[in-house]
Amino acid sequence: VVTAAVASLNEKVGSGGFDGTVKFVIEGEGAIMVDGDGARAGDDDADVTLTADTETFQAMMDGDLNPTSAFMTGKLALDGDMGMAMKLGAILG
Repeated sequence: VVTAAVASLNEKVGSGGFDGTVKFVIEGEGAIMVDGDGARAGDDDADVTLTADTETFQAMMDGDLNPTSAFMTGKLALDGDMGMAMKLGAILG
């Protein structure tokens, strides 16, 4: 799950990377870091940490679930810089 998510995030973020540091925690699977170098598996400190179960994360990656909707319905937990999370949400669509 983490390997596929890293590939998907790198496609969405593009070669320019991301202006900030975001950590996705996929419950039961691991963590993914997104920063200026793109996405990679890792569990470092970040500006914002987003936590979701595998099903919710996959739906966001597939474009079937808007990250804002996931947050508003309690499927996505956020800890840290809300503005940074919104910037990434705009990239993910």
